[in-house]
Amino acid sequence: MTHPVDVHVGSRVRQRRWMTGMTQQQLAEKVGIKFQQIQKYETGMNRISASRLWDIAAALDVPVAFFFEGLDDKQGDAEETKDIFAEREALELVRSYYAIPEAQRRRLFDLAKVLSDVA
Repeated sequence: MTHPVDVHVGSRVRQRRWMTGMTQQQLAEKVGIKFQQIQKYETGMNRISASRLWDIAAALDVPVAFFFEGLDDKQGDAEETKDIFAEREALELVRSYYAIPEAQRRRLFDLAKVLSDVA
């Protein structure tokens, strides 16, 4: 049975990998493992050792603490709220958003705020 922390850490690996536009194969090559192992890590099926998490963090250019953000410190359980970045569409939207030049991105952000106030 999977542990909630392993599932959370794995989902954060997937989230960051998507944000950078990296495939499972590319991450696996950077870390020196097979892509199937990345699949198992991302689902929480396999636990990630400390040294492997260190390598993954370096490959994804984030601190190790990134993978634990959103955990309840007292119980080690993932937050009850739904992780919006668990959805592929949300990750693609964020990645596309940051590909827009800054001045245009700011105008798009202002438009989104106006539309969300209307809805």
